[in-house]
Amino acid sequence: MDAATRAWLLAELGTTTDQADLDARYTRLRSARAVALEVLRERRQTLLAQPLKLALTGVLSIDNSANVAAIERQIADLADPAAPPAPDDPQPESPDAGPGIVQLHARPRR
Repeated sequence: MDAATRAWLLAELGTTTDQADLDARYTRLRSARAVALEVLRERRQTLLAQPLKLALTGVLSIDNSANVAAIERQIADLADPAAPPAPDDPQPESPDAGPGIVQLHARPRR
Protein backbone atom coordinates (compact mmCIF):
# COMPACT_ATOMS: atom_id res chain seq x y z
CA MET A 1 0.00 0.00 0.00
CA ASP A 2 1.40 3.40 -0.92
CA ALA A 3 1.41 6.51 1.27
CA ALA A 4 -1.53 8.18 -0.50
CA THR A 5 -3.73 5.12 -0.02
CA ARG A 6 -2.75 4.82 3.65
CA ALA A 7 -3.49 8.52 4.20
CA TRP A 8 -6.90 8.16 2.52
CA LEU A 9 -7.77 5.16 4.69
CA LEU A 10 -6.71 6.94 7.87
CA ALA A 11 -8.77 9.98 6.87
CA GLU A 12 -11.83 7.77 6.32
CA LEU A 13 -11.38 5.53 9.36
CA GLY A 14 -9.57 7.71 11.88
CA THR A 15 -5.93 8.03 12.84
CA THR A 16 -6.24 5.53 15.70
CA THR A 17 -6.94 2.68 13.27
CA ASP A 18 -4.36 -0.12 13.46
CA GLN A 19 -2.14 0.29 10.41
CA ALA A 20 -0.89 -3.31 10.48
CA ASP A 21 -4.53 -4.43 10.28
CA LEU A 22 -5.09 -2.07 7.34
CA ASP A 23 -2.03 -3.51 5.56
CA ALA A 24 -3.26 -7.09 6.04
CA ARG A 25 -6.75 -6.22 4.79
CA TYR A 26 -5.37 -4.33 1.80
CA THR A 27 -3.20 -7.31 0.86
CA ARG A 28 -6.26 -9.55 0.99
CA LEU A 29 -8.84 -7.22 -0.61
CA ARG A 30 -6.60 -5.25 -3.04
CA SER A 31 -8.78 -2.12 -2.76
CA ALA A 32 -8.73 0.78 -0.30
CA ARG A 33 -12.48 1.28 -0.71
CA ALA A 34 -13.14 -2.40 0.10
CA VAL A 35 -10.91 -2.13 3.20
CA ALA A 36 -12.76 0.96 4.42
CA LEU A 37 -16.15 -0.66 3.86
CA GLU A 38 -15.12 -3.84 5.67
CA VAL A 39 -13.79 -1.93 8.70
CA LEU A 40 -16.90 0.26 8.89
CA ARG A 41 -19.23 -2.73 8.61
CA GLU A 42 -17.35 -4.44 11.46
CA ARG A 43 -17.64 -1.30 13.58
CA ARG A 44 -21.38 -1.14 12.89
CA GLN A 45 -21.80 -4.80 13.84
CA THR A 46 -19.85 -4.25 17.06
CA LEU A 47 -22.18 -1.41 18.02
CA LEU A 48 -25.28 -3.41 17.08
CA ALA A 49 -24.13 -6.36 19.22
CA GLN A 50 -24.36 -4.16 22.30
CA PRO A 51 -27.44 -2.40 23.68
CA LEU A 52 -27.86 0.87 21.79
CA LYS A 53 -29.39 2.69 24.75
CA LEU A 54 -28.63 2.35 28.44
CA ALA A 55 -30.12 4.53 31.12
CA LEU A 56 -29.76 4.55 34.88
CA THR A 57 -32.23 7.16 36.03
CA GLY A 58 -30.47 10.16 37.47
CA VAL A 59 -27.03 8.55 37.10
CA LEU A 60 -26.10 7.61 33.54
CA SER A 61 -27.52 7.68 30.05
CA ILE A 62 -25.77 6.24 26.97
CA ASP A 63 -27.23 6.31 23.46
CA ASN A 64 -25.21 4.83 20.57
CA SER A 65 -27.97 5.00 17.95
CA ALA A 66 -26.54 8.22 16.49
CA ASN A 67 -23.15 6.50 16.12
CA VAL A 68 -24.76 3.62 14.22
CA ALA A 69 -26.58 6.08 11.94
CA ALA A 70 -23.34 7.98 11.27
CA ILE A 71 -21.47 4.78 10.35
CA GLU A 72 -24.34 3.72 8.08
CA ARG A 73 -24.19 7.10 6.29
CA GLN A 74 -20.43 6.73 5.86
CA ILE A 75 -20.90 3.22 4.43
CA ALA A 76 -23.53 4.52 2.01
CA ASP A 77 -21.24 7.38 0.93
CA LEU A 78 -18.33 5.01 0.27
CA ALA A 79 -20.51 2.51 -1.60
CA ASP A 80 -21.97 5.24 -3.84
CA PRO A 81 -20.53 5.00 -7.37
CA ALA A 82 -20.51 8.80 -7.59
CA ALA A 83 -18.31 9.11 -4.48
CA PRO A 84 -14.94 10.79 -4.85
CA PRO A 85 -12.38 8.19 -5.93
CA ALA A 86 -9.95 6.50 -3.59
CA PRO A 87 -6.28 6.84 -4.58
CA ASP A 88 -6.17 3.28 -5.94
CA ASP A 89 -9.51 3.36 -7.79
CA PRO A 90 -9.19 2.84 -11.55
CA GLN A 91 -9.10 6.13 -13.39
CA PRO A 92 -12.04 6.73 -15.72
CA GLU A 93 -11.20 7.44 -19.32
CA SER A 94 -11.17 11.12 -20.08
CA PRO A 95 -13.29 12.38 -22.98
CA ASP A 96 -10.15 13.98 -24.46
CA ALA A 97 -8.47 10.59 -24.84
CA GLY A 98 -10.17 9.95 -28.15
CA PRO A 99 -12.29 7.05 -29.23
CA GLY A 100 -9.74 4.38 -28.35
CA ILE A 101 -9.67 1.33 -30.60
CA VAL A 102 -11.91 1.55 -33.63
CA GLN A 103 -12.55 -1.58 -35.65
CA LEU A 104 -13.07 -1.03 -39.36
CA HIS A 105 -15.27 -3.26 -41.46
CA ALA A 106 -15.27 -3.45 -45.24
CA ARG A 107 -18.55 -2.47 -46.86
CA PRO A 108 -20.00 -4.93 -49.36
CA ARG A 109 -19.44 -3.97 -52.98
CA ARG A 110 -22.38 -3.18 -55.25
